[in-house]
Amino acid sequence: ERNKLIPPPPLTNTIHMRISFSKMHGLGNDFVVIDAVSRPLGLSADQVRLLADRRFGIGCDQLLLVEPSRTPDADLRYHIYNADGSEAEMCGNGARAFARFVRDRGLNEGDELRLDTDAGVVVTRLEADGEVTVNMGPPVLEPAVIPFEAPARAEAYDLDVDGSVYRIGAVSMGNPHAVVRVEALDGAPIEELGPRIERHPRFPNRVNVGFMEVISSREVRLTVWERGAGKTLACGTGACAAVVSGRLRGWLDEEVAVHLPGGRLVISWRGDDEPVWMRGPAVQVFEGEIEL
Repeated sequence: ERNKLIPPPPLTNTIHMRISFSKMHGLGNDFVVIDAVSRPLGLSADQVRLLADRRFGIGCDQLLLVEPSRTPDADLRYHIYNADGSEAEMCGNGARAFARFVRDRGLNEGDELRLDTDAGVVVTRLEADGEVTVNMGPPVLEPAVIPFEAPARAEAYDLDVDGSVYRIGAVSMGNPHAVVRVEALDGAPIEELGPRIERHPRFPNRVNVGFMEVISSREVRLTVWERGAGKTLACGTGACAAVVSGRLRGWLDEEVAVHLPGGRLVISWRGDDEPVWMRGPAVQVFEGEIEL
């Protein structure tokens, strides 16, 4: 009797909703994209985690909601959730997927799109070859704004991680990034060191961690451990942050090809307060519906 299974009580007052979505990716960094303009939608962190789950849901690195803009300076709001249910300020690969989705769904007709994000207004442009160029805005380098605990702005910082000191760049591209240069990306301790830096106490909002191998002044290899998502195939803001950090430290030219596990992005930055430009593909994989 003690081991008898007791069925759970029946659910009451449960609202089921059927949601249409598109599954998209930018260089393998994958997204579930939902139109919340035609049908307003509020999602809990638990629902986001379910949608992002690769076995029990759809599966994605980030969930993107297309919502009405909160400001007259933008066309639409670009609302980003990480796979763990937390919210992100900005996602570069997602911005390209977002722009492609908006055009394909007829939510905006122009080639240029102004996006309202928690990191400010971001501008995207659809190119004739199908790729998307994103004006990511100027990088943020002041530690207090990144945010990163440091006494003053510097090109690089020493970071003590459990007794080992690593030289990092610290950059915000609307979300915080730490950039670690490695001699060779193959064999780098990404899955060991990434989560430890992500939650380092000097980054109060956690941080994305980029591991960069410099091939030449115009070419790098990069893998990013993303805050709230883990190791991903590509990270647009991470590619921008890596090039900015590499330029500041004298390693890289104005335009750099960034080779990520999922493919290549081209990042350009003239320096100072100039914006960072990112160009790359955005692909729709399939459409579907799911019930929550």
